[in-house]
Amino acid sequence: MAPLLGALRELATTAERAAAQLEQEIGQALRMVQDTVSRGGTLLFCGNGGSAADAQHMATEYVVRYMRNRRAYPAIALTTDTSLITATGNDFGFDHIFERQIEAIGKAGDLLIIHSTSGNSPNVLLAADAARAKGIPVLALSAKDGGALKDRADLCLVVPTSRTDRAQEIHLCIQHAICDAIEATL
Repeated sequence: MAPLLGALRELATTAERAAAQLEQEIGQALRMVQDTVSRGGTLLFCGNGGSAADAQHMATEYVVRYMRNRRAYPAIALTTDTSLITATGNDFGFDHIFERQIEAIGKAGDLLIIHSTSGNSPNVLLAADAARAKGIPVLALSAKDGGALKDRADLCLVVPTSRTDRAQEIHLCIQHAICDAIEATL
């Protein structure tokens, strides 16, 4: 039982550090999402592995609802269309799976939200580049040192941990808090 409780304590400690270190950045992230949603822009989410699952989870929270019944907010996870992803991977390479979608559907007024614990996955880096080329701001959630993504995002929330699982747990908590605030104010 002690290892299980140790995991919870470690998560709580990491969450406390993240809250203290990222308070201003989380406020900025909230404003980025709020501005996008209030103007009718689309939230574009992407990530790999567990971060892809988080991207899908958050897109769903905005389209369906989080805690309150309200109108649907435009959001899409760029991780869900298997035909598109496999065709892009086959024809252009896996590094381009998000970039191609942003080129096709991204528009000024949207916001790209990237989940990447390493901040170094080539496909999310190219996604950030494609978004910025179209005038789409990039909000990233990362860990460790933020990786190369930190310099390619308009704002990068770097969770103070080197553990992928803890970073993903904190990313989701931050995203839920932002979604809750959006629902409460719009």
